[in-house]
Amino acid sequence: MMKIQENLQYSTLMPAAEHVFTVSAAKLADIERTWDPAQGAPVFTVNGRYTSRGWTDWTQGLRFGSIVLQYDATDDAAMLELGRDRIVQQMSSHLTHTGVHDHGFNNVSTYGNLRRLALEGRFAATKWEVDYYELALAVSAAVQASRWAVTSDGSGYIYSFNGPQSLFADTIRSLRVLALGHQLNQVLMGEGDVKTSLLHRLVEHAVNTARYNVYYGEGRDIYDVWGRVAHESTFNTKNGQYRCPSTQQGYSAFSTWTRGLAWIILGYAEQLEFLINTPPQDFPNQYTKSAVLDLCLKAAKAAADFYIANTAADGIPYWDTGAPGLVNLSDYSNKPADPYNPWEPVDSSAAAIAAQGLLRLGHFLSKHDQTGGVYTQAGLTVAQTLFQEPYLSVDANHQGLLLHSIYHRPNGWDHRPTNSNIPHSESSMWGDYHLRELAVYLIRLAKGLPYLTFFSPQ
Repeated sequence: MMKIQENLQYSTLMPAAEHVFTVSAAKLADIERTWDPAQGAPVFTVNGRYTSRGWTDWTQGLRFGSIVLQYDATDDAAMLELGRDRIVQQMSSHLTHTGVHDHGFNNVSTYGNLRRLALEGRFAATKWEVDYYELALAVSAAVQASRWAVTSDGSGYIYSFNGPQSLFADTIRSLRVLALGHQLNQVLMGEGDVKTSLLHRLVEHAVNTARYNVYYGEGRDIYDVWGRVAHESTFNTKNGQYRCPSTQQGYSAFSTWTRGLAWIILGYAEQLEFLINTPPQDFPNQYTKSAVLDLCLKAAKAAADFYIANTAADGIPYWDTGAPGLVNLSDYSNKPADPYNPWEPVDSSAAAIAAQGLLRLGHFLSKHDQTGGVYTQAGLTVAQTLFQEPYLSVDANHQGLLLHSIYHRPNGWDHRPTNSNIPHSESSMWGDYHLRELAVYLIRLAKGLPYLTFFSPQ
């Protein structure tokens, strides 16, 4: 169980957060200098050098988005220009990609971050440039919303790249692009010019993820405990009936893959921030605004509580709560995580994602007259661990920023050093991106700068 540090403040961690970007600059430059675009997108490191994996190019936007975040934190004009150039040159195909659930990762991290900075006045952008970013996001939102499966009650969800039977926990963070599309007055046009609200699809997906992928100790199965998360929910494609939990990257359908858990915490916390300011009349008729907010808050708090209860004392989780080797790590949840142990790897990328989610959830609850302090302090505890060794990669020869990230343990895709039983000491593009985003979020709060949201400023 996490040993929450009660005395931490945003200002306490600001120097460490700023140091992240001191280390980050050289790593981004190294990747830019050595990466061959013909290889696709860099995904994870092997012996400290980024490599690709031919699944999907969902990390392309995280690479270029990292460059934009570097500018956000440092005002390095060269990074801004590099990010803008690479996004224009290499991201257009991701706007109309009909085969993935990753639009909120690829396109909000790139076009969305540039739009946000332009509207904040952080760089001189013409109206046409902002219009370009907004058109890109509107197109991406409609394309993502079109990847739709209908459930037996007539609602639906954005289905994963596995196919129309598959509802992933990950996709809750991809809903950001639908939120932006709705904010930009975009709709999905279909046969006969029928218009579908992007907000309606966002709400239905959020509701169904909370219903099927998150557990609340209500007896759905014998492993149902408060906050357990199933990576995947599967449905009968003939009649839309829910069938069972599943997983692609976790150990078991009845354990919790901790990166999926982290996506739930962050995804719902961000949607709470967005939906609280959305007019009630915009919501689907079958879902009142208050009911949707209550369900999103329930899912976020349940997942956050489960994370706190099931992670190591320093806030770093092992890759799956049911990983079979954990039985050999005596009292592992009451000690700091050991990324070099011989039994099961940790996943620092899950920690980076969860830390931001915990901080956002704490901020939301505190802002709306509820107790959020425990989540804020938990998020700061995780951040403190991540911003220093052995998680922060200070080796100039290692292209990764956040060490001890795990991609796909069941498939054995993660690099295992010689004489080690488990993978460790490698990085992933999503781990690096979310460490940078966590650091930007924290720096802004510490300095009293505009609060970081994907939809700000309005």
